Amino acid sequence: MFTKISLLVVFIAIMAGVGVYSRRKVLDVSGFVLGGRGIGPWMTAFAYGTTYFSAVVFVGYAGQFGWRYGVAATWIGIGNAFIGCLLAWAVLGRRTRIMTNHINSATMPDFFGARYGSPALKIASSVIIFVFLIPYTASIYNGLSRLFGMAFAAPYWACVLVMASLTAVYVVLGGYVATTINDFIQGMIMLAGIIAVVVAVLAGKGGFLAALGQLAELPSDAPATAGQPGAFVSFFGPDPQNLLGVVILTSLGTWGLPQMVHKFYTIKSEKAVYAGTIISTFFAVIISCGCYFVGGFSRLFDDPSLYGETGAVVYDRVIPFMLSGLPDILTGLIVILVLSASMSTLSALVITSSSTLTLDFLGHTILRGMSEKTKLLLIRVFVVIFITVCTLLALNPPTFIAQLMGISWGALAGSFLAPFLYGLYWKRVSRAAVWASFVSGVGVTVSNMFLNYFASPINAGACAMLIGLVLVPVVSLIFPNKNRARVEEIFSCYNETVEAPQRLFLAEQNGKKAG
Repeated sequence: MFTKISLLVVFIAIMAGVGVYSRRKVLDVSGFVLGGRGIGPWMTAFAYGTTYFSAVVFVGYAGQFGWRYGVAATWIGIGNAFIGCLLAWAVLGRRTRIMTNHINSATMPDFFGARYGSPALKIASSVIIFVFLIPYTASIYNGLSRLFGMAFAAPYWACVLVMASLTAVYVVLGGYVATTINDFIQGMIMLAGIIAVVVAVLAGKGGFLAALGQLAELPSDAPATAGQPGAFVSFFGPDPQNLLGVVILTSLGTWGLPQMVHKFYTIKSEKAVYAGTIISTFFAVIISCGCYFVGGFSRLFDDPSLYGETGAVVYDRVIPFMLSGLPDILTGLIVILVLSASMSTLSALVITSSSTLTLDFLGHTILRGMSEKTKLLLIRVFVVIFITVCTLLALNPPTFIAQLMGISWGALAGSFLAPFLYGLYWKRVSRAAVWASFVSGVGVTVSNMFLNYFASPINAGACAMLIGLVLVPVVSLIFPNKNRARVEEIFSCYNETVEAPQRLFLAEQNGKKAG
């Protein structure tokens, strides 16, 4: 216990210290929200990766989908790395940085308002973000607190309050600068921690081959496999259809999440785009694949304590139970690992939500013409308010972790992915199409909560995203954009001439060396 507490105290001291150090660099709203658009590749890549993966992935998703799909759950991690990171950076990174800088956009609602010339879209998207980031944040507190309860035998409510207080301290003090510095530190901890977890869990079952052999002998409870053994070590697992839904939501969904896309706003240079793409992909391969791979062996740790009163598995208990028998020093490292993952995600969520509410909602409704000082003060106030609301929800969560995250990601990505992606590339996206995407994204997710036409909110969220990708171009063709001159001016940012070394751009020679 002394070892675990010592590691925790050191970690908290470092996080708070970074907040104090970064405070002097936060002089205006741009510094607090964007870090002055001067964040380098390593910081940006680690900020992207650590925001991506939190206690929701390690405790909630790894436990639930590892239990249901076996080692095939690793496909989720592969999708996260190559769709959620590599393709996201390649498709969105450069264009997001160029266009948002050109239209002077600091948030995703600001982008929608400026790109489509609609203050109403800006206000509507800010409301969607604030409302649907709350369940995601609560799910992180929920998962983190369960692991803390396992490691320290502390009351659930005490764990929630400690984590909420620490998040508030360093975000309020240092804003995005403190967040990125802490993200880098936390990312290094996560890399070391997940490798240690994989080695320790497999070693406890006699090694990789022995654990795989034990898993192969277990019969599957999925109807498609009729109870045949070997499904949990098969290529696509016992339920490939639902596995695909999880891959889509957790991988493609990041393209429409404001806290993820925000990282591209802050990129410093072209070099940072290339380096960030490679670094974030490598980070995701280690972290996400490691989490789901470990979760794939969770059925080897079957125990009566994992089941609730109804006899069903409580997935949030699976990973904490798997780790409960490890040595104290390793348990302490794991707690710091999950704490690192969660704190980075929490800080990104509260900055996104508070800045959106201040700049995009209040700044364009009842508090027009705010000074820079007032804006900065209000953002910090709403950081505290947002954390308080999420804490209260986390103290009495309505359902288990994966469901909370599925609702949040489904509504946000279902609403924003299509109009944001198409808006960077296609001039003909219309305002009506963006409204249609907002309505369908929120409508599918919320209606499914009551009508349950999808058995899982994760599948509902994946469906909402795919509907948006079809709906936006169709509606844009039916109700075309009328202000073409303004759109041409916005897209002119991609045609501005800049100097570049030949390693990035090969000039035409025309028989002689180009000058």
